[in-house]
Amino acid sequence: MKLRWQKNAKARPPVGELVPPEGVPLKLKVAGLGVRLAAQITDVILTLIAALCLLILVASLGFSSPETLIAIGSLMFFIIRVPYYVMSELAWNGQTLGKRLMKIKVVPHDGTSLSTHSLVMRNLMKEAEIFLPITLLLSIDKASPLTSGLALCWIAAGFMVPLCNRYRQRLGDLIAGTHVIHLPVPVLLIDLADQSVTQLPKREEFVFLMHQLEHYGAYELQTLESLLRAQGIATGSGSNHRQGATIEAVVEKIRHKIDYADKVPTAKRLEFLRAFYNAQRAHLEQRQLFGERRNDKYYAKEDILL
Repeated sequence: MKLRWQKNAKARPPVGELVPPEGVPLKLKVAGLGVRLAAQITDVILTLIAALCLLILVASLGFSSPETLIAIGSLMFFIIRVPYYVMSELAWNGQTLGKRLMKIKVVPHDGTSLSTHSLVMRNLMKEAEIFLPITLLLSIDKASPLTSGLALCWIAAGFMVPLCNRYRQRLGDLIAGTHVIHLPVPVLLIDLADQSVTQLPKREEFVFLMHQLEHYGAYELQTLESLLRAQGIATGSGSNHRQGATIEAVVEKIRHKIDYADKVPTAKRLEFLRAFYNAQRAHLEQRQLFGERRNDKYYAKEDILL
């Protein structure tokens, strides 16, 4: 996903505001260091358990020297760890098991799909940023404080990069062109038919006959739904006046189209439209159960599927 940069060079885009190729801005929360560290620890524990299992198998074959077992265990941990990160992020679209548990994922910076090259690059850099200095720190002799200090500085510098970066990118993310976000929570709109049931004090006030519901199709129903949803958005008296005029025009057009004889009072126009929406939707769904799909009011009889 492409970061939304403004034309003014001094203006900086909000953190987490991304623009995909479709051009619609998305608000995504950038993952912090705490949740990323928790995911990393989970992945390390999983790969370490796999390496220990293989080490136990090797030890059962007769390799009993501690130095040999440590060397073999370190090699197995490396061989398991690197393919695990790359393959899991490729298979699960930017997620490892730890990231799935923490509900975070890797996303590209340029709006394209995650590539093998970028995932290999960011995970190989993880070896240089994290695992190599930690290995050096654990393996060096206590009698060499200079080497210990250099390893500690290396680790501290690796942690300082995301702290100083507004998108919390480590070196691997900067080189690979990726960053880590929280998974967006999908929010579904309330079903308009269910919502309107509580808003109508008298659902039987407007009754529509079968022949009155034969005039419209799914396109007109969706247009009416968009109109009803827009009624909750008003910015001023001028907007309310325009909405009232629109509601009046739509009500009168539907009345003449379906030959609805009774005059609809001004205060009841919105209720009339909601009742007609519910009745029209139920009618179209019932017809679709019998194989008849009406895309719009111009549907052809020969296109009906029986």
